[in-house]
Amino acid sequence: MTKLAFTTAALLSLVSAGLAEAQGLTIGVVAPLDGPFAILGQQILDGAKAQAEASGNRILPVPESCAPDSGVDVASRLIAGGATAAVGFLCADSLIGSAQALKEAAIPVITLSARSKVLFEDAVKNDWPIYSLSPRPGEEASVTAGIMAGLWPNSAIALLDDGTLNSHELAANIRLELEDKGIKPVLAEAFRPSIDNQKILIRRLQKAGVTAVYVAGARSDVATIARDAAGTGMAIMGGDQLIAADETVALPDGVLAVIPERWREQPAASAIVHALGERQIYAEGYVLPAHAAAQIVDRAQTTVSDKQDLAASISSGTFDTAVGKVTFAKDHFRADDVYRLLEWRNGGFQPPAPAAGKPGQTQ
Repeated sequence: MTKLAFTTAALLSLVSAGLAEAQGLTIGVVAPLDGPFAILGQQILDGAKAQAEASGNRILPVPESCAPDSGVDVASRLIAGGATAAVGFLCADSLIGSAQALKEAAIPVITLSARSKVLFEDAVKNDWPIYSLSPRPGEEASVTAGIMAGLWPNSAIALLDDGTLNSHELAANIRLELEDKGIKPVLAEAFRPSIDNQKILIRRLQKAGVTAVYVAGARSDVATIARDAAGTGMAIMGGDQLIAADETVALPDGVLAVIPERWREQPAASAIVHALGERQIYAEGYVLPAHAAAQIVDRAQTTVSDKQDLAASISSGTFDTAVGKVTFAKDHFRADDVYRLLEWRNGGFQPPAPAAGKPGQTQ
């Protein structure tokens, strides 16, 4: 970090050479290229490359290690490669060390995953050109609590978590949001995960009079709880950990989920999904968000004038993309929330049936 100013000054001299060689835009794609997260990196590369090539641009792959202080190396590669903008960035560490250098080099960034509250507070304060397609911190809890309050206004609610840090924080934040709305859960506790049955837990919930349950835990645990609650009339809901494959227990029909919009299944994305399919690219994971990020860069560039740089064009524009209409708010996050209430039915998440999730319905 102490070498950042020197590094920036030295690297800025490389910008002109990099730009001279570029044809169209050069979009840096910062993503894991090896290791356990390489599959996610490939999704990002596939989506960004497909969109860039369709627009006459090119991509500059930059490996992302997510190691502390790795941002200096990331910034150096982007600047040396003449990047017009950069997309990807699964880790906050990659941005923390590169943000100032990228600002000075006029290289805006659209991250698909990083959502550190501190990082984005600094981005606003320091005018770093970093924008996020991911939900802002606390958004999942806020949206979930709002949905629960509307769906279960007079129900006896239990909040369960599997004891992991992320799950516990999510459940705790949902509880605070519910209490702000005047709803006090009758039970809020951790459960024992990864066991064959949860009948003891279900009996305890019944004894407490619980009629609606939110489970912050893995899909396998939610499936086990829902299976063992069958016939009790309890409504069961989970979060984005339900976006996974079935393991030993299949997720029963009727389980509710507050999860990010399933963009691949939306009509607006159908043409893009089809075009990707013709290139043998399955639109899963980060493929569509990466495609959307590259699309935003390309569209924003068309509105740049002498009075407006690319970062300003990104921050002030509204863009129709593979993941819906995108506008960035003053906190640099996507303005609209992306979470929706869906129901698992017939092997997939679908809009909930009219009576879905009402306590007393058999799950």
